[in-house]
Amino acid sequence: MTDIKLTSYAAGGGCACKIPAGELESAVEGLVGATDPNVLVGLDDGDDAAAVRISDHTAVISTADFFTPMLNDPYDWGRVAAANALSDVYAMGGTPLTAINLVGWPREELPLEVLTEVLRGGMDIATQAGIAITGGHSITAPEPIYGMAVTGTADPAKLMRNDAATAGQPITLTKPIGVGILNNKHKATGEVSQAAVDSMTTLNDKASAAALRAEARAATDVTGFGLLGHLYKMCRASGVGAVIDAAKVPAVEGAKQALADGFVPGGSRRNLDWVRPHLKADGVDEDTLVFLADAQTSGGLLVVGEVPGYPVIGETTEGSGVTVR
Repeated sequence: MTDIKLTSYAAGGGCACKIPAGELESAVEGLVGATDPNVLVGLDDGDDAAAVRISDHTAVISTADFFTPMLNDPYDWGRVAAANALSDVYAMGGTPLTAINLVGWPREELPLEVLTEVLRGGMDIATQAGIAITGGHSITAPEPIYGMAVTGTADPAKLMRNDAATAGQPITLTKPIGVGILNNKHKATGEVSQAAVDSMTTLNDKASAAALRAEARAATDVTGFGLLGHLYKMCRASGVGAVIDAAKVPAVEGAKQALADGFVPGGSRRNLDWVRPHLKADGVDEDTLVFLADAQTSGGLLVVGEVPGYPVIGETTEGSGVTVR
């Protein structure tokens, strides 16, 4: 089992395999379903999860996330995928209650013993989060796919959402970025970045709780569209702009060297191409912009407001678009 290179079974790994943001928005444009006054967060602004009010003090949070392997180790891939799926609940200021597994598996190519390790990794992260996995669904697929649908709850009055940012506030980032670059290097060379694995398997529960204590009301998690992409989406939904100080954005150990060595996911370049028309970056070199657009897997929270214990990387402004300096 240790000789199997899971990343070789996937065209793109982790959140870098997402449909590009611009293409996805075109695909769902104009799709309008039934309206419900209890839907607090739905399709409108592409938020991290849905939020539906079930009482004056409780909203149900619902989300799903799955992807192809970004790591060769099946257990670690399972852990990353589970942490990533749970992150959408934490990004909304919610508490997860339960999860169900989502699996696609090339049965004739990969032994089921490998799948068992993937599921074990997911279960260990769920256990760490204090929830049970209560079922799932699996299909035969040409590429291995794993993730979870997660249900949680939140206080409707304390939801963190991507359309609630106001101008003149600090912007906090709760994890370093660069795991997409390091995952790309791992796929090409087999070299494992323990720093990337540790970052991707760290739950965002503590960061979410800290943001709620700081009374933040606008947040998102940084995943496949990169820091710049997710920040732009938040600014657009909220009707504000943002300024980012590139020197203050923390990097996962080894990520910038891997970028200099040419290990750049295609998804990261697509992210930059998508956000570039809304980007001001006079004098900022291309490598820095690619780094800021790097497609993250199980990234941290991007919070409008100062969250004690985490770095402030910029501020929201009047106007629109994102400025990098």
